[in-house]
Amino acid sequence: MTLPLDEWMLIARAVFLVFAFVLAAVTFSAWRRAAIRQTEHALAHDAEVIKRLDGLDARLVAARNLITQLAETLEHSARGDGGTRSQSGYPIAIRLARSGASAQELITSCGISQSEAELVCRLHGGARAAHPYREVTTA
Repeated sequence: MTLPLDEWMLIARAVFLVFAFVLAAVTFSAWRRAAIRQTEHALAHDAEVIKRLDGLDARLVAARNLITQLAETLEHSARGDGGTRSQSGYPIAIRLARSGASAQELITSCGISQSEAELVCRLHGGARAAHPYREVTTA
Protein backbone atom coordinates (compact mmCIF):
# COMPACT_ATOMS: atom_id res chain seq x y z
CA MET A 1 0.00 0.00 0.00
CA THR A 2 1.95 2.74 -1.27
CA LEU A 3 0.50 6.09 -1.45
CA PRO A 4 0.96 8.23 -4.42
CA LEU A 5 3.21 11.27 -4.11
CA ASP A 6 0.29 13.67 -4.15
CA GLU A 7 -1.19 12.07 -1.06
CA TRP A 8 2.19 12.18 0.73
CA MET A 9 2.42 15.88 -0.06
CA LEU A 10 -1.09 16.41 1.25
CA ILE A 11 -0.25 14.60 4.50
CA ALA A 12 3.00 16.55 4.82
CA ARG A 13 1.10 19.82 4.36
CA ALA A 14 -1.41 18.82 7.03
CA VAL A 15 1.36 17.86 9.48
CA PHE A 16 3.17 21.14 8.72
CA LEU A 17 -0.01 23.16 9.27
CA VAL A 18 -0.71 21.37 12.59
CA PHE A 19 2.93 21.95 13.68
CA ALA A 20 2.76 25.64 12.66
CA PHE A 21 -0.55 26.03 14.52
CA VAL A 22 0.87 24.43 17.70
CA LEU A 23 4.02 26.58 17.44
CA ALA A 24 1.91 29.74 17.01
CA ALA A 25 -0.27 28.78 19.98
CA VAL A 26 2.78 28.18 22.20
CA THR A 27 4.40 31.44 21.06
CA PHE A 28 1.20 33.40 21.59
CA SER A 29 0.79 31.90 25.06
CA ALA A 30 4.38 32.81 26.02
CA TRP A 31 3.89 36.34 24.63
CA ARG A 32 0.70 36.70 26.64
CA ARG A 33 2.38 35.55 29.88
CA ALA A 34 5.25 38.01 29.26
CA ALA A 35 2.78 40.83 28.67
CA ILE A 36 0.96 39.97 31.89
CA ARG A 37 4.26 39.96 33.84
CA GLN A 38 5.24 43.33 32.35
CA THR A 39 1.85 44.79 33.22
CA GLU A 40 2.08 43.51 36.79
CA HIS A 41 5.61 44.92 37.10
CA ALA A 42 4.47 48.31 35.71
CA LEU A 43 1.50 48.39 38.11
CA ALA A 44 3.77 47.58 41.07
CA HIS A 45 6.19 50.31 39.98
CA ASP A 46 3.34 52.80 39.57
CA ALA A 47 2.04 51.92 43.04
CA GLU A 48 5.53 52.54 44.48
CA VAL A 49 5.78 55.89 42.68
CA ILE A 50 2.33 56.92 43.94
CA LYS A 51 3.32 55.89 47.48
CA ARG A 52 6.47 58.03 47.29
CA LEU A 53 4.55 60.97 45.85
CA ASP A 54 2.04 60.74 48.69
CA GLY A 55 4.92 60.81 51.16
CA LEU A 56 6.44 63.85 49.42
CA ASP A 57 3.06 65.55 49.36
CA ALA A 58 2.64 64.98 53.09
CA ARG A 59 6.12 66.37 53.74
CA LEU A 60 5.37 69.38 51.55
CA VAL A 61 2.15 70.10 53.44
CA ALA A 62 4.01 69.80 56.75
CA ALA A 63 6.74 72.16 55.49
CA ARG A 64 4.14 74.68 54.32
CA ASN A 65 2.42 74.54 57.71
CA LEU A 66 5.74 75.03 59.47
CA ILE A 67 6.62 77.98 57.24
CA THR A 68 3.22 79.54 57.92
CA GLN A 69 3.66 79.07 61.66
CA LEU A 70 7.16 80.55 61.55
CA ALA A 71 5.96 83.51 59.51
CA GLU A 72 3.12 84.15 61.95
CA THR A 73 5.47 83.84 64.90
CA LEU A 74 7.97 86.19 63.28
CA GLU A 75 5.24 88.68 62.41
CA HIS A 76 3.80 88.47 65.90
CA SER A 77 7.18 88.96 67.55
CA ALA A 78 8.00 91.85 65.22
CA ARG A 79 4.74 93.54 66.12
CA GLY A 80 5.11 92.72 69.79
CA ASP A 81 8.76 93.71 70.32
CA GLY A 82 9.64 96.27 67.71
CA GLY A 83 6.33 98.06 67.49
CA THR A 84 5.53 98.71 71.14
CA ARG A 85 9.04 99.15 72.45
CA SER A 86 10.29 101.57 69.80
CA GLN A 87 7.07 103.48 69.35
CA SER A 88 6.67 104.13 73.07
CA GLY A 89 10.37 105.01 73.41
CA TYR A 90 10.42 107.77 70.79
CA PRO A 91 8.57 110.49 72.74
CA ILE A 92 10.73 109.83 75.79
CA ALA A 93 13.88 109.82 73.64
CA ILE A 94 12.88 113.14 72.07
CA ARG A 95 12.34 114.73 75.48
CA LEU A 96 15.66 113.38 76.75
CA ALA A 97 17.49 114.59 73.63
CA ARG A 98 16.00 118.06 74.05
CA SER A 99 17.25 118.10 77.61
CA GLY A 100 20.78 117.23 76.41
CA ALA A 101 21.02 113.42 76.80
CA SER A 102 23.61 111.57 74.71
CA ALA A 103 22.83 108.87 72.14
CA GLN A 104 24.13 106.18 74.49
CA GLU A 105 21.78 107.35 77.24
CA LEU A 106 18.86 107.17 74.78
CA ILE A 107 19.78 103.61 73.83
CA THR A 108 19.89 102.38 77.40
CA SER A 109 16.87 104.24 78.74
CA CYS A 110 14.46 104.11 75.76
CA GLY A 111 15.38 100.81 74.10
CA ILE A 112 16.01 102.24 70.63
CA SER A 113 18.82 101.28 68.27
CA GLN A 114 22.12 103.11 67.85
CA SER A 115 21.14 104.70 64.54
CA GLU A 116 17.74 105.73 65.89
CA ALA A 117 19.35 107.31 68.94
CA GLU A 118 21.83 109.23 66.77
CA LEU A 119 19.02 110.47 64.54
CA VAL A 120 16.91 111.62 67.50
CA CYS A 121 19.94 113.45 68.93
CA ARG A 122 20.63 115.19 65.63
CA LEU A 123 17.02 116.18 65.08
CA HIS A 124 15.98 117.14 68.60
CA GLY A 125 19.23 117.70 70.46
CA GLY A 126 20.98 120.99 70.98
CA ALA A 127 23.86 122.48 68.98
CA ARG A 128 26.37 120.03 70.48
CA ALA A 129 24.25 117.00 69.41
CA ALA A 130 23.79 118.39 65.90
CA HIS A 131 27.56 118.58 65.33
CA PRO A 132 29.13 115.92 67.53
CA TYR A 133 32.52 116.09 65.82
CA ARG A 134 32.96 119.87 65.90
CA GLU A 135 33.77 121.80 68.96
CA VAL A 136 31.10 124.33 69.76
CA THR A 137 32.50 127.70 70.70
CA THR A 138 30.50 130.30 72.52
CA ALA A 139 30.97 133.95 71.64
